[in-house]
Amino acid sequence: MGRNTDDKLRGWQSDIIVDLIKRYDFEYISMNPGASFRGLHDSIVNYGMQDPPMLLCQHEEIAVQIAHGYAKASGKPMAVILHNLVGLLHATMAIYYAYIDRVPIFIMGATGPMDEGKRRPHIDWTHTALVQGNAIRDYVKWDYQPYSIDGVPESFARAYSVMTTEPQGPVYMCYDADLQEQKLTREIPLPPIDSVRTPAPMMPDPRAIEAIADKLLACENPLLMPEYVGRREGGFEAMVKLAETIGAGVWDINNALNFPNKHPLCLSLDKGALKTVDLVLGLDCKDVEKATRELDSTKREVVPVVAENCDWLEMGFAEINMSKWSMDYCRMQPCSIRALGDTALGIPALTKVIEEKVAANPALKDKIAKRSAAIGKRHDETWAKWQDEARKDWDAAPMTVPRLAAEVWDVIKDEDWVLTANTLKNQVRKMWDFDKPHRHPGVELGTSTQIGISMGVALAHKNKGRIIVDLQPDGDLMFDAGALWVAAKYEIPMLIVMYNNRAYYNDWEHQIRMARLRGTDLEKAHIGMDLFGPEPDFGALARSMGMWGEGPIEDPKDLRPALLRALEQVKAGKPALIDAITRHR
Repeated sequence: MGRNTDDKLRGWQSDIIVDLIKRYDFEYISMNPGASFRGLHDSIVNYGMQDPPMLLCQHEEIAVQIAHGYAKASGKPMAVILHNLVGLLHATMAIYYAYIDRVPIFIMGATGPMDEGKRRPHIDWTHTALVQGNAIRDYVKWDYQPYSIDGVPESFARAYSVMTTEPQGPVYMCYDADLQEQKLTREIPLPPIDSVRTPAPMMPDPRAIEAIADKLLACENPLLMPEYVGRREGGFEAMVKLAETIGAGVWDINNALNFPNKHPLCLSLDKGALKTVDLVLGLDCKDVEKATRELDSTKREVVPVVAENCDWLEMGFAEINMSKWSMDYCRMQPCSIRALGDTALGIPALTKVIEEKVAANPALKDKIAKRSAAIGKRHDETWAKWQDEARKDWDAAPMTVPRLAAEVWDVIKDEDWVLTANTLKNQVRKMWDFDKPHRHPGVELGTSTQIGISMGVALAHKNKGRIIVDLQPDGDLMFDAGALWVAAKYEIPMLIVMYNNRAYYNDWEHQIRMARLRGTDLEKAHIGMDLFGPEPDFGALARSMGMWGEGPIEDPKDLRPALLRALEQVKAGKPALIDAITRHR
C-alpha cells in the first residue's frame, strides 16, 4: 500500500516508521535488540535496506549515550530503539543525563501488544506497562504512544519539532508491537517533505538587550559567563566578538566549548579574578553558583567569591522547560535583567548595540582598551603559573595527572584533535589549546557516562580526519566495558587513554574529608572505593574486545612511545586503548 521515496512498495505498518526515520535524515540508530520491536527491526533491515545503519550496543545506556555524544558533537539528533519496558528501564539514567544536558535524542520504544489477545504468555505481560512513557515522563521533553498507524506520522513530526526546539532534549515514541506487525491496508500520508521541522528561534526582548548593553558599558569590570552558547553554530565565534567588543573577561562553564581558553580575555578557572567583578552576565546558563562560589565540601558551606553588590544579568532559557521533578535547574540567582530567548540571536544583537554605543563615545573605547589589556595581563600570568605548577613531581611513578595531560597533548597537538568529555579535573583546560569550537563538546555528566558519550563524539567526527581523544576514567569503564566491543565492531576511530587511578577516587576524597572531620582512621578511607586487589587489566580487556590495547603504564617515560603506536592505529581508522596509571592526586 503506497511507495516510499525510493519507490519501494510498503507492506507493513512498521514500514511507515522507517520512511519517517529516512525523511527526518537520521544517520544512525543505536539499539540493544528485543522482540517488542521485531517488526520495526525487520522493516529497517529489509524494507529500509539497513539505511540508516543500526549500531548494536551491549547495554541500553550505551545506546542512549552514543546518541548523546553524537548530538553534542554534531548538532544533529540520533535515533535510539529500546526494547519494551525493560529496555527503557535499563536506559533511564542515560535519558536523565541527556535531559539535564539539553541534548536532542529521538528514542523509539515498543510495548505490548496492548491487545491482551495477542500477548505471549508471561513475557509480554511482564514487559508491558500502562502508559510506558510514565517511567521517564519527568525527564523527557515529550512522550507519546500512538493508538493506530494513523497517529504515527503526526506524532513523529511533533516529537522531532519538540526535541529540536531550544532548550533541546530527548523525546520518547512508544510503538505497540502489534501495531508494527500489522499489514498495511491503506495509504498513510507522511508529513509534507518541505514542512518546517523546527520552529524559528526565539529572539530576546530588544528592550532588555538595550538595557543589558547600557549596564555592561556603565560598569567597571564585567564578566561574561556562557554555559551552552557554544552548542549552536556560530556561538563560539559570537562569544569572542562580544567579549572583544565590550572588553570583558569570560568564564566558560564548559558544558559546551564556548570560548577559546588561551584567548587573552579568558578567565576560566581563575577564581581570584572574580573578586573585582561588579557585573556578571549569564549567557544560556542554568548554574552560575558553582563558578562564582567557594565550596567547603566537608562542611557543605558555600561562600560567594564575587562582591556582595555585584549586579547579575541573564540571557537564555532558564525559565523554559524547567523540571517539576528533578532539581537540575540549580539555585536561582536574582537578576536585575532577565532576557528570555536564544543567545544565538541575542548575542549578535547585543554586540551590535554595544558597537553602536562605543562608536559614538570615544571615552568608552579607551575604557574598553585599558580593561582588555589588564585582563590579558592577568590571563598570561595565570597561564604561566599553571605551567609551572604542572611540573611538580614531574618524574613520579605512577605519573601525576598533569604529566598525563602533558604527554597526551605533546602527541596530538599538531593534529586536528577533539577531546570527547573528561578534562582530568580541568587540567587539560590549563595546558591544551582549545582554539576551535569542535575541540570539545563539553564535559561528561558523572560516572557511567564517559565511554558511551565519547563513542558518540567519535562517531560524529568519523571520516573527518580528526583524532578523537577519550581521557577515560577507570571506574567509568568498569560500568560499561562492553562498549569497547561496539567501538571495535563499527571501527569507530578513537584514542582511549585510561585515566586509571585504580579507584573511585572522587568518593574516596569524600571519605578522607569525613575521616578528618570525625577523627576516624584515614587509612580506611579507601574501603569500598578502591579498584585494586585485583587490578583490572584494561589493555588486555581492549584486546579481548578486538581493539589495540597496551598497558598498564606507570612510568611516564614509557607513555609517549605507547601513545604514538596507538595513534598509528587510530589514523588507520581503528580504536586503540592505552592504560596509563596515575597517582590519586
